[in-house]
Amino acid sequence: MSFLSVENVRIAGVSACVPKEVESVKNFPLFSESDAESFSRTTGVEKHRKAGYNICASDLCLKAAEKLMDELSWEKSDIDCLIFVSQTPDYRLPATSVILQDRLGLSIDCYTLDISSGCSGWVYALSVISSLMSHGSMKKGLLLAGDTILKFCSSTDKSTYPLFGDAGTATALEFSANENNAIRFSLNSDGEGGKAIIIEDGGFRNPVKMKSFEKETISEGIERSKLDLVLEGMDVFSFAISRAPQSVNNLLNHFSMDIGSVDYFVFHQANKFMNEKIRKKLKLAEERVPYSLKDFGNTSCATIPLTMVTQLQAQLRDKDLSFIGCGFGVGLSWGSCHFKTNKIVCPDLIEY
Repeated sequence: MSFLSVENVRIAGVSACVPKEVESVKNFPLFSESDAESFSRTTGVEKHRKAGYNICASDLCLKAAEKLMDELSWEKSDIDCLIFVSQTPDYRLPATSVILQDRLGLSIDCYTLDISSGCSGWVYALSVISSLMSHGSMKKGLLLAGDTILKFCSSTDKSTYPLFGDAGTATALEFSANENNAIRFSLNSDGEGGKAIIIEDGGFRNPVKMKSFEKETISEGIERSKLDLVLEGMDVFSFAISRAPQSVNNLLNHFSMDIGSVDYFVFHQANKFMNEKIRKKLKLAEERVPYSLKDFGNTSCATIPLTMVTQLQAQLRDKDLSFIGCGFGVGLSWGSCHFKTNKIVCPDLIEY
């Protein structure tokens, strides 16, 4: 089991950006009125944001980062590292983080890195960037997490398209030698379940061919090609309701933390029914577990910071808080982290 404790780094701010275009579940053409009501009741999703053809995850993250740096009054030349976590990069190569370094006007001395990860991506990337910064040679860093996952979802697949949404986020971190609050992690993976959430063609194992574009009817209301996202719902459900609460408990137990000392538990926004099972297993009161599913759906690696910005903005700005974040899903990969915030910068949600 992989545990990690990182000293001397604090979260200075968090921001989020979503596309302007809103799509409602009740208008999804494969749903009747009763289907839409049942879907929203079960998943918690009533609408999502959809990026236009020319908008990438990097564009949304860029807007979030620019706003956050402005409100922090950070100089571009002071940013020492930038990590971009996404499964919808701009290109196969070069890495999107390098492109973002240039677009943001950061120094050529800035360390950049792409991490290909989805549901657990923000937690994993936080462990990487905080570890890099903990020694003090890097003073300020940006963690950009976002996906335009709807580009991979078939509009004729009722199991994926209404559930997911597009978003980009920015988390600002800074070295603080006097910081007493370690960021702690529990991190796991199980590639045996990798086909539970997968896009079968388009990589180098199964390159794109003409047949990759052909739509196939899987069942009623589910039609997709080999270039579209496959989500095996029952496999993911069984995995999540077991591994997510286990991960949180392992984190608490390993670091001898009291569950009552944590103000908020921010889970990956998979779906409401699943997440409520996790909440109840952990015996958490509803008010300690915020949701952003209703307005944004499942936004992949962006869900944890997006939920913080949209549901807890006032508290983040005005209070000292203790959090546990837990991401779980594609890979299969899962991880939990404990961190504290101290009246941080949290701009209003950006629409782009």
